[in-house]
Amino acid sequence: MQTELPVVLPSSTSSTLSLALHPLPVLNISEHLTRAKVQTGNPSPNVLGALLGTQNGRDIEIVNSFELALTPTTESGEEKVDHEFLAARRDQYKQVFPALEFIGWYTVAPIPTAKHISLHEQFLPYLPTPLLLILQPSKLDASAQSLPLKAYEPTIEIKDRKSRSVFVEVPFSMETGEAERIAVDWTVKGAEGGTSLVSHLQTQRAAIKMLHDRILILIQYVTGVIANQAPRDHATLRALGSLIASLPASESAAFREEFDTEFADVQLTAYLSRLTKTTDTLNNLVDKHLVFTAGRIEDRGNGPRRRGLGGRMGMEWGNERN
Repeated sequence: MQTELPVVLPSSTSSTLSLALHPLPVLNISEHLTRAKVQTGNPSPNVLGALLGTQNGRDIEIVNSFELALTPTTESGEEKVDHEFLAARRDQYKQVFPALEFIGWYTVAPIPTAKHISLHEQFLPYLPTPLLLILQPSKLDASAQSLPLKAYEPTIEIKDRKSRSVFVEVPFSMETGEAERIAVDWTVKGAEGGTSLVSHLQTQRAAIKMLHDRILILIQYVTGVIANQAPRDHATLRALGSLIASLPASESAAFREEFDTEFADVQLTAYLSRLTKTTDTLNNLVDKHLVFTAGRIEDRGNGPRRRGLGGRMGMEWGNERN
């Protein structure tokens, strides 16, 4: 059995590319892999996507990404990229982000193989040298200080007077903007409690519990003063009375009646405003309809018609009286 030749050149061969990777495509790829695992039940699903970014000479930035679709597998087992879907999604992103171009593609695998060379050649019509970004979850280590990602640049190897397509590993650095740093920091803080919502609710619960405990202390003090079991502090009692007096009397009938009246007034004002706007829109529509049909009526010899709701209704009311 013939051994498959490696498609990655040794580490002694270095690339001259300067590659910067933003957090968004990393999060997109990870989310794509997780969702594919849940949907298919396969621990190693086929994940494929496109990379978007900017290129200035040998300086490349990968800023965003989107998922790709595959056409049904051929009889030979070769996977084909859905190029119509790729072109449509690329043009849609181009309308929103004019500066971003197709930079390469991503997948999930331990190492690049001949299968990836075949897929890579399908992207050559879009870019002469598309990059390959591979997520390697099998190499994920909790104690590792680097991401389980590898970037590769395509090149041609000539050996024994034969040429073949291979990959060269490209070192990359993480690049973050101000908005990305804020988003990542918020995600990390939220993850400490499971999610950002859980963290927020825990903070609110702690504040409410503290307020409840202090109210219980005040109730116990007042109860003790009334029962002559606690010393009477007039300054504390005056401060407590002032605090209670500042609270809204939400349980009194007068407060509820005043609140309901103000609420009804606000709702009535909103309804009148909406009714006035609707009537004005209807009047404009009728005027435009009369202008549109006036020419036809004059051509029939009936003479000009009066415009507006008032004029039309006035003429009809006068005819009824006569």
